[in-house]
Amino acid sequence: MSYIPSPSEAMSILKKYNTQQFHILHAATVGTVMRHFASLYDKQNQDYWESVGILHDIDYELYPNEHCSKAQIILKDMDIEENMIRSIASHGYGICSDIKPESYMEKLLYAADELTGLIWATALMRPSKSVMDLETKSVLKKFKQPSFAAAINRQVILDGAGMLDLDIEKLIFLTIEGMRKMEQ
Repeated sequence: MSYIPSPSEAMSILKKYNTQQFHILHAATVGTVMRHFASLYDKQNQDYWESVGILHDIDYELYPNEHCSKAQIILKDMDIEENMIRSIASHGYGICSDIKPESYMEKLLYAADELTGLIWATALMRPSKSVMDLETKSVLKKFKQPSFAAAINRQVILDGAGMLDLDIEKLIFLTIEGMRKMEQ
């Protein structure tokens, strides 16, 4: 029988493969954002969405050149539920995975992975170094500057917003709302 880890179990699993604080914080951030969106769109599955967000980069620290494919192997070996594995692998669509995001949750993970990085980078430029006082317009301004946080794939964010049928401003706003829960 397949296994669906709780968010705390997902974090324990993640930490077996990730030791760098940056990767652990990123996983927690994406998990928190996923839970926030689930609270808006799929209330009964908040733990599931959060666990997917936490585990999405399980393989990245150890296997950056085999990202998403190694995750599938690692998670299958743990007997993690197949749909969860599919969702996790879909976040790398067009980059390191040919699994296209289909569900709303998968589309959100695809967009939020990159967007949370841009939002944190923007917040760190502020005197408060916090998302608590960060406004959508500040992130949008940095989004339009390709030299700022240049490693962030803005096309993925735009494509994700399109898949979700959300304008970029609304996606940024809702993602900031989710990230604020990390600082409460």
